[in-house]
Amino acid sequence: MKGGTVQINWHDTKPVLTVDFHPLSGTLATGGADYDIKLWLINSGEAQKEGPTASYQNSLSYHGSAVNILRFSPSGELLASGADGGELIIWKLHPTDTGQTWKVFKSLSFHRKDVLDLQWSADGAFLISGSVDNSSIIWDVNKGSVHQILDSHFHYVQGVAWDPLAKYVASLSSDRTCRIYINKPHTKAKGMEKMNYVCQHVITKAEQPTGDDSKSVKSHLFHDETLPSFFRRLAWSPDGSFLLVPAGSSKISPASQPVNTAYIFSRKDLSRPALHLPGASKPVVAVRFCPIIFSLRGSNPAAFFKLPYRLIFAVVTLNSLYIYDTESVPPIAILAGLHYAAITDITWSPDGRYLALSSQDGYCTLLEFELDELGSPISLSEKKAMVHEKQSPVQKPEDMVIDASRSDSVAADSTKIEARKNEGKQVSPSSTITPISNKSAKRRITPMAIDP
Repeated sequence: MKGGTVQINWHDTKPVLTVDFHPLSGTLATGGADYDIKLWLINSGEAQKEGPTASYQNSLSYHGSAVNILRFSPSGELLASGADGGELIIWKLHPTDTGQTWKVFKSLSFHRKDVLDLQWSADGAFLISGSVDNSSIIWDVNKGSVHQILDSHFHYVQGVAWDPLAKYVASLSSDRTCRIYINKPHTKAKGMEKMNYVCQHVITKAEQPTGDDSKSVKSHLFHDETLPSFFRRLAWSPDGSFLLVPAGSSKISPASQPVNTAYIFSRKDLSRPALHLPGASKPVVAVRFCPIIFSLRGSNPAAFFKLPYRLIFAVVTLNSLYIYDTESVPPIAILAGLHYAAITDITWSPDGRYLALSSQDGYCTLLEFELDELGSPISLSEKKAMVHEKQSPVQKPEDMVIDASRSDSVAADSTKIEARKNEGKQVSPSSTITPISNKSAKRRITPMAIDP
């Protein structure tokens, strides 16, 4: 793995608030406080044994305020961008004589205040957005209209996520709750069904035993509105087997101090977290899954995740990056002290080769992974074997569960591993990339099962 903070003029030195890779071409899109969306070509530094670089392609100028979030549709044909003041624009890719160009396709108007997060449905027909107006909105993209308003939160909705299997959507708010909505379609005329999401779970507090069997204390699971970030970007795994939620604040015991964490919810039970990832010295603000599904390495039969393949995901705090593998317990890499200001967003390239993150200091960090460094992508024959053995996550995602029965064998190590001297400083990537083996050790972040 090579890379680091790229010292180029991304958005006129103003904060970069969002990043996303095109799902086909691998073009990187960035949005910032200069009201612009910029497109970049990522150049490998492997031949020169250096980090990757970015070269400017063109800008999409239409917004009249800071661009907080942008996401490409699964097909890559559309791009959605949300900005301050409730602006939400859909861009469409058009062929030209010299190549392709993006043009405004639709303007979606209903949010009264800043749009902070959005995500596409797997089929690209719908979009969900979260806003400072305390609501989430599901949009019918083709019609350019509101399909459904989810307005149960009492404060800013700072993160939204759409289940790739289309059964759930999730939202995360600074009111300290994560809400899980389930699709219960309305039956229309002629037997047709209309998508309709209703709140199934409100996750806000967890009970902590006090030592007295008859008593327990409830504590909040998430940070309040004082979290120094406008973003709490949550994500579903690409197979839909679990949901990863940032902005966690967990207590190991009622008397202990809260620790920063991200929660993992198993699809089998979305009413409560199954695991959490404690130990970061700063709050977790965003999570993102690598889109590639990898073959098992067989290196850790005692892994928490009972999956017939490996998933890799990134967790970012205000100043650090952690990369996890579902077949290992501790993170496989840690980068600290990357930026002078808060990290805002993170994205993987479609081939899993690049990882990009943005920051309010006006710069982006690019990482490049060597061939097979993260492992081998799952083969077509392996996919066919899973289907034959009924292990396909599309057929039975509830079977892809998290084993929370080994909580006694995993230390609840919430030690802050980033060096205090690195906080708030930019340091060279070579000094901050920390590969970690699968062997158990102290002073490492380890996933921790949460007892029922």
